[in-house]
Amino acid sequence: MLILSLATIFTLAVLLGSGVWIAFALIGTAWVALEFFSPFSPGPILASDFWGASYGWDLTALPMFIWMGEILFRSGLADNMFRGLSPWLNRVPGRLLHTNIIGSGMFAAVCGSSAATCATVGKMTLPELERRGYDSNMAIGTLASASTLGLLIPPSIVLIVYGVVTEQSISRLFMAGIGPGLMILALFMSYLVLWALLKGKRAGLTGHDESSMSFAEKLRNTWALVPILLLIGGIIVSIYGGLASPTEAAAVGVVLSIVIARWTGSFDMATLKDSLFAAVRTACMIAFIIAGASFLTSAMGFTQVPMQLARTIGEMGLSPTMLLVMLTLLLLVMGCFLDGISLILLVTAILMPLVSAAGFDLIWFGIYLVVVVEMSQITPPVGFNLFVIQGLTGKDILTITKATLPFFLLMMLSIALMHLFPEIALYLPQAMNR
Repeated sequence: MLILSLATIFTLAVLLGSGVWIAFALIGTAWVALEFFSPFSPGPILASDFWGASYGWDLTALPMFIWMGEILFRSGLADNMFRGLSPWLNRVPGRLLHTNIIGSGMFAAVCGSSAATCATVGKMTLPELERRGYDSNMAIGTLASASTLGLLIPPSIVLIVYGVVTEQSISRLFMAGIGPGLMILALFMSYLVLWALLKGKRAGLTGHDESSMSFAEKLRNTWALVPILLLIGGIIVSIYGGLASPTEAAAVGVVLSIVIARWTGSFDMATLKDSLFAAVRTACMIAFIIAGASFLTSAMGFTQVPMQLARTIGEMGLSPTMLLVMLTLLLLVMGCFLDGISLILLVTAILMPLVSAAGFDLIWFGIYLVVVVEMSQITPPVGFNLFVIQGLTGKDILTITKATLPFFLLMMLSIALMHLFPEIALYLPQAMNR
């Protein structure tokens, strides 16, 4: 068993390090495990798993939500959000820095990609905040951190992937993501308010008062936010109320996003073509990784590695809290080298028997896993948001990492709060069953 474990880890590390596609790395690792450490032939298992992972009805929500995000990504949404939010946040300590947090959270919710959110919102807000005299490090930290919330706030592509591979209800996962997502958003904004009151305002790093806009002008600017709020709210309410499945809500979301883009005057045939091709590329990439992870899951099952791992750790007598600490450290290290979806698929392929044996609720664990993935987005050396910010600002990775560190620690705090009060994630899913 030790030789098998070392061979599996070595094969996966070599394949990932050589730069091959993630899906091929997972397939190659599973093939080696089955070929050399089991009596089963890899070929039929590979064919069966690829078919089984590709025809599930729940998976159809994935390309629809991706396409919805791609359409809105090209519709000028970020500019509308900045104009709509900034007049109302001018008197809050931290002022327009809050637009990075709220705007990124809203855009990420409909886009689903933290890197796209970071790039789109950052292109508009970072130069504007710098011109108005705001602290550049705080602007970078709020943007890089808040843009990760798209992985948690529904509709979330990552939660769909987790739900498909673990056979959990996607509707319940979506509902479970709302409470922790809002909690993290509140933690970020509370930290920004404290920073502004204790340091930023005295040092002149929070801009200056720009409250000359009349109330009528504020309302006119805010009107641009209404369609997006209705779209997000409509998707969540329709799923929570049982009016639509996630797949049906995704299809309606695509139609409404086209209507919104057309209404803003930024939708034409070129936009339709670009958004469709981008959605197909992303969806196919994710589906290929899911198929590879399914094959690796089967290989691990045939070789008994996860069960042996669960039995060994169970014999150590670790408390759930200590196990969660160990898992968090392990996942953060893995997250330094893998993107979010690959990390989730790898964890579900290997560690789910251990998680189930420890008594963790699988809906709660899915939300915990996504929060850890969010943290990995701002963790070097493979924190995608750090690279996006570097491309936008030209600052070095160390400076950007230092700017995001307080928000990284706030995400750690959110995991502790979720562990102490699991109802933060589980209240809404449980309420759906009443």
